[in-house]
Amino acid sequence: MGYYIAPRFLDKLAVHITKNFLNIPGVRVPVILGIHGRKGEGKTFQCELVFEKMGIEVTLISGGELESPDAGDPARLIRLRYRETAELIKVRGKMCVLMINDLDAGAGRFDEGTQYTVNTQLVNATLMNIADNPTDVQLPGSYDSNPLRRVPIIVTGNDFSTLYAPLIRDGRMDKFYWEPDRDDKVGIVGGIFEADGLSQREIEQFVDNFPHQSIDFFSALRSRIYDEQIRNFIHQVGFEQISRRIVNSAEKPPEFKNPDFSLSHLIEMGNFMVGEQKRVENSQLVDEYNRLNRGRNSRSAPTSVVTPVSQSSKSSSNEPAKTNGSNTHLTLETQEQVRQILSQGYKIGIEHVDERRFRTGSWQSFAVPQIDAESDAISTLEFFLAEHSNEYVRLVGIEPKAKRRVVETIIQRPNGKTS
Repeated sequence: MGYYIAPRFLDKLAVHITKNFLNIPGVRVPVILGIHGRKGEGKTFQCELVFEKMGIEVTLISGGELESPDAGDPARLIRLRYRETAELIKVRGKMCVLMINDLDAGAGRFDEGTQYTVNTQLVNATLMNIADNPTDVQLPGSYDSNPLRRVPIIVTGNDFSTLYAPLIRDGRMDKFYWEPDRDDKVGIVGGIFEADGLSQREIEQFVDNFPHQSIDFFSALRSRIYDEQIRNFIHQVGFEQISRRIVNSAEKPPEFKNPDFSLSHLIEMGNFMVGEQKRVENSQLVDEYNRLNRGRNSRSAPTSVVTPVSQSSKSSSNEPAKTNGSNTHLTLETQEQVRQILSQGYKIGIEHVDERRFRTGSWQSFAVPQIDAESDAISTLEFFLAEHSNEYVRLVGIEPKAKRRVVETIIQRPNGKTS
């Protein structure tokens, strides 16, 4: 199977990587290249093809490695992999890069419901520090005065607006929005179906029939074409024997003949997959379940809770507030603060944390539904306080456009204890 590398993609990566290995007087070169765009458009795979074409060795980090129960581990991992890659450049005598896949998934903040942890802060700070000092990257607890080889960093993601703004500023990160045009799609899809006997004209018609689908759609469709033969094979062997026939079998692996890759069959199967996509989009069962759960919870809400006393609207301290007795009503000060947040067009957020995690600042966000009325906000807060009477609870005001916090106030501490 042949693969197509989009010329724009190849050009952008080649220039960024080469530039980082050159010493151009008076020119500041960003260490990080951020490749972002819609899901399923082949960002990572295009990178792999470019690396293979240029003979570049890659050190990989996934977005899932950027969180850990131990504070500081992900930041240390980034520094360690960076230093290892710098050593590879020195030993192998060839270009090497550090690549972080799905950075926004591991270090981004999508809304007020996303927990912002110590590790998230440290990952952003570490990448900023490497971008500013690419030849002086140290491991915690040790110091090496010898300068490192500069290592280009490639990061991929869908929405970089969720990342910490100073990290993605010009000078630290060069951005490349990847959205394949029709010619790119025809070239990539042609490579996927190269061995299947489709003509150039048929590939173009195929792509034009599904103009809004991502590259992954066409790859998944090719895999789906083999389902009928695999289904027949399973029925021939038997459901009870299929595991023994496939895994650690003395018999040779099964062979499948070339299935029907005619244009009409591909379009038929593609329309079926599009129908499945629409069925998922239109079901929205989660919204229905959430409405039902909110209804049940509101009927079974407890009637007593330690009354919180909020701090001033300007406070953002992590010190707990004091409580004032035992009823379900918010203090007048907290109610006034809620009223001010809503009147300025901000959103209400709620965060909570137990006594142990309070000391490390590992707050957890509660997904608050869209609240516009003051009475709804107050009743939601009172119910949440009742449900989490043994935890610290913090009221957050959020500016929706900039996704910036304007208020952070602790309004409850657990059982009247001090931290």
